[in-house]
Amino acid sequence: MTTSESTTLYTLGDRGQTIDGSANDVRGRQVKDSNGDGIGNVVDLLVDDQENKVRFMVVEHGGFLGFGETQSLIPVDAVTKTTKDEVFIDQSRERVAAAPGYDPGLLEARTYHASIYRHYGFTPYWGLGYAY
Repeated sequence: MTTSESTTLYTLGDRGQTIDGSANDVRGRQVKDSNGDGIGNVVDLLVDDQENKVRFMVVEHGGFLGFGETQSLIPVDAVTKTTKDEVFIDQSRERVAAAPGYDPGLLEARTYHASIYRHYGFTPYWGLGYAY
């Protein structure tokens, strides 16, 4: 469990990093909700700089032909299964659509992360009882 107030998150894409093995890197995969309906695609991953663990997926959804798309954060705690092309989560498409939008300017704000965890019904990674 990460408890340090100085912990920040960074995007893998900004640092040009990869996940250990392409099979574990879900960027580019389609996200499917608890009913198997498509939500959008994973465009990046947010990593905890203290423990180097992925905490959120940045998912792009909505829009048409690349216009009007929205980005949201989904905690990795919501992932129930991954395949070669897909990431399944235990949330509905509607819940993702109603989530706080992704704001790169708030990557260091714990209150922002807490609001996202709260929206999806999970304990934040720094909270008591959190298990990765």
